[in-house]
Amino acid sequence: MPEGDTLHRAARRLGLALTDQVLVEVTGSHRAVRREGRRLRGHRVTGVEAIGKHLLVHTDNGWSLRTHLGMTGRWHVYEPHERWKVTEGKARVVLRVARAVAVCFAAPTVEVAPTQVVLADLERLGPDLAKPDPPLSAVVERARNAGAATLADLLLDQAVASGIGNVYKSEVLFLEGLGPASAPEALDNDTLRALFARAHRLLRGNLGDGNRSTTGTRGRGNYWVYGRAGRPCRRCATPIASDRHGPLARVTYWCPRCQPQRSASSRNAVNG
Repeated sequence: MPEGDTLHRAARRLGLALTDQVLVEVTGSHRAVRREGRRLRGHRVTGVEAIGKHLLVHTDNGWSLRTHLGMTGRWHVYEPHERWKVTEGKARVVLRVARAVAVCFAAPTVEVAPTQVVLADLERLGPDLAKPDPPLSAVVERARNAGAATLADLLLDQAVASGIGNVYKSEVLFLEGLGPASAPEALDNDTLRALFARAHRLLRGNLGDGNRSTTGTRGRGNYWVYGRAGRPCRRCATPIASDRHGPLARVTYWCPRCQPQRSASSRNAVNG
């Protein structure tokens, strides 16, 4: 599932293939590419970067391509005459240079616009937790002002901190021992900071090659709770629970025993 670590790895792969190369072909099925792809064609790629869950390809004429992969999108890089692993009809964007072809499949969001416009729009995002040293104090402040109903909602709010998706949401809450339906106001600032610091460490720890892992084990045991509904908790053997949270009804997984729910009243009682 594309989350912040996925985008940073993709940006690294695309950067190696495209940077300093001239875009000899810019095509694809997305209307933004059909309408504005000519703005990129014939220009040199100056860099590729990830910001949260967004991937940006910059060119030397001051225009950029932005993609958001959503739940299903992905970038592939091929040699010029290599056979694609996905049918050509699913290609939303095709960027061809002399030595490689970069193809984006199934991305719901594609934009071609002046670089300054793209970057200005992304200023609404919170700090990118996959970057080396995100300002966690600023993240805590944003979290306090977000108005999220639950911790599950808070972690997915990209205006608070960018890069966390459904997998990291569930895994971070488990590792910090917090129930997903807990009220954010039930947590003090130190606990909130620790929550996002954990997300930062997990995202950074998965920027290398290989399968994503939050348990330290690669392979079938790579997640604590994500995707394990009904199976025993790896710590206490309680069956893992799952439910949908937030306006988009995203599934969250958690251990009912290891992750007690916290309410705002419980914090007030402690502080009182």
